[in-house]
Amino acid sequence: MLEGLMAQVERIVILTGAGISAESGIDTFRSAGGLWEQHRVEDVATPEGFARNPNLVLNFYDMRRAALASVAPNPAHAALARLEREFAGELLLVTQNVDDLHERGGSRSVLHMHGELKSALCSACEMRSPWHVTMIERPPCPVCQAPTLRPDVVWFGEMPYEMGRIYAALENCDLFVSIGTSGAVYPAAGFVAEARANGARTLELNLEPSEGSRLFHETRHGPASALVPQWVEEVLGG
Repeated sequence: MLEGLMAQVERIVILTGAGISAESGIDTFRSAGGLWEQHRVEDVATPEGFARNPNLVLNFYDMRRAALASVAPNPAHAALARLEREFAGELLLVTQNVDDLHERGGSRSVLHMHGELKSALCSACEMRSPWHVTMIERPPCPVCQAPTLRPDVVWFGEMPYEMGRIYAALENCDLFVSIGTSGAVYPAAGFVAEARANGARTLELNLEPSEGSRLFHETRHGPASALVPQWVEEVLGG
């Protein structure tokens, strides 16, 4: 359906979720055997959990950060980086993922709405700093020197980053594409309805139907590593 419309598309917003990273070997929270089965959400992904047991939370994210060294970008990441380089219009890549696989795959501008594993947030001065080592030892903040660092990850009950910029892009885009998302986590799950309300065409690329599949004009199901390169080829070739 979208093939004949691509010549009219000048502004694309792409949302990626855990499914695109899962093919690189990163566990998702909701899959069988995923991270939620090993830890309660309330314990490792809420401000209250951090206040209650900071060592558990810091160790959890220290391990996730260290695990990034054992995974690599897959063809879906590379294809989106190619689209960013070669698409003549405007493109905003928004990811729910806290890994760095988009950047390592070649994307130069990625909006991490849920934060990043390789970033630290100081609870005292609220400054963010690049971070590549552990936090369990309570290292000082590089800015204010207070021992109050936490993972720069948006937890449940916290506001995702740069929502104003995201909604402005959804209001003006011609095409919204969701890749590898469950359609269960808001506000990201509402992006498709927001884009449609403003006249955009919508496309879902997902391993299986998401909770919001019915809201998309077109859905394609299969591995992101196969679907995304195929779609990017259509966009650039068309």
